[in-house]
Amino acid sequence: MILVTLNIANFEYDIHSLVKAFFPKEDVSVTSETKVLSEAPLFSMAIRYEPDAISFAIDGQELLRIPVNYADRTQTKNRLKQALYRLLCDYTHTTLPWGTLTGIRPTKIPMAFLEEGRDAGWIRDYMKNTYFASDEKIDLSIEIAGRELALLRQADYQNGYSLYIGIPFCPSTCLYCSFTSYPLGKWAARMEEYLAALEKEIDFTARALRDWKLNTVYIGGGTPTTLTAEQLDRLLTKVEQSFDFSHLLEYTVEAGRPDSITAEKLQVLRKHHISRISINPQTMKQATLDLIGRRHTVEQTVESFHLARSLGFDNINMDLIVGLPEETIEDVQHTMERLKELSPDSITVHSLAIKRAARLRMFKEEYQDLTITNTWEIIDLTARYARGMGMVPYYLYRQKNMAGNFENVGYAKEGKAGLYNILIMEEKQSILALGAGATTKFVFDGGRRIERTDNVKDIENYLGRIDEMIERKREAIAKYM
Repeated sequence: MILVTLNIANFEYDIHSLVKAFFPKEDVSVTSETKVLSEAPLFSMAIRYEPDAISFAIDGQELLRIPVNYADRTQTKNRLKQALYRLLCDYTHTTLPWGTLTGIRPTKIPMAFLEEGRDAGWIRDYMKNTYFASDEKIDLSIEIAGRELALLRQADYQNGYSLYIGIPFCPSTCLYCSFTSYPLGKWAARMEEYLAALEKEIDFTARALRDWKLNTVYIGGGTPTTLTAEQLDRLLTKVEQSFDFSHLLEYTVEAGRPDSITAEKLQVLRKHHISRISINPQTMKQATLDLIGRRHTVEQTVESFHLARSLGFDNINMDLIVGLPEETIEDVQHTMERLKELSPDSITVHSLAIKRAARLRMFKEEYQDLTITNTWEIIDLTARYARGMGMVPYYLYRQKNMAGNFENVGYAKEGKAGLYNILIMEEKQSILALGAGATTKFVFDGGRRIERTDNVKDIENYLGRIDEMIERKREAIAKYM
């Protein structure tokens, strides 16, 4: 446990995120209140906001005092984080690949500067001097930002929108998962009821946005293929009958878990002209799949992929997670070799992020002996393999509590990048989100202002309050669109 005390409540989130990045396994408390501890902390830090300076002390010893001008809040935050970063580097004898950057969208920084006309050299110096990011991560973010800008030119920011439809069910819950998903066994008998509620939300959204241009549709979860073939057909037919597809650029269904994929379901997706699917192994090591609770085999992944190819799918993504419990760099290399044999059209490499709602975190005493490893070498290995398969990085995002403090990167072959993935990360276009746990984002001024409207996460509440969910959207659309 690490305790950070403040004399004034200010910048708590930024301080917590940066300390947690250095100490991912420790509980971190940042508070301006007197706190009674149940255990002795690893160390205590005191941050004091003085009239024209900020001071830092560890275990009672003042180590640093920096002058600040509080009138400039952005500069104050940057100077605070720079000083805190230096102290933590000295304390831990380590650095972070992304330096002081703790937000989930680091490519927004170079993208904004590229849109202003800044060159890569200027951006590189700015990110190095302001955020202390590594050369490798700066170069990666600039490369991806440039590629994203080119891809985003397809989308209509002013009169267009994207649509997300959530199917929050899974065959089983993975050890690391914190998404809104529920076990299929408990809810299978009520799937028709869920679809009926979803159809009401679809009807309203289609009517409310009939004068807008729909650019992308993404059906995710959970695992959308937990629906039966007949239920999938019902949902996709409803979407096609409700929305105008004349401006549609991309139609994705996250097929997801291999143990939920069948020939009949894939044939339904083909019938409805789905342009992009995802078949997600996470790893090609069977022992890891068993450990993390994914009840499918490596061979089911291979069979599902070959089946999709045989049915004509020419844009297949595969998701991987590095930093899974007990996996070594040799295991990751084995996974990349198996994917190289399959030759998917895109690969998304996720660094394991253990969120508060994940079993791996909620029951950490039970899993405390598991080894979780993610390193520069592992990240570089996945990047080399992806580029060796003719793919280039096209989108990037980060999450809290990521193994190794790295990132998630999407790689794709020419013409196979997922446009929706860029839109959701870069927040350049409004996204209407339907289903339990879905969050609608209304985007203004090229992403400078975001307004959100949430659906309730609990399925019982969603079913019982669907009219309220629709009314929330009605009010938000009237206000923001």
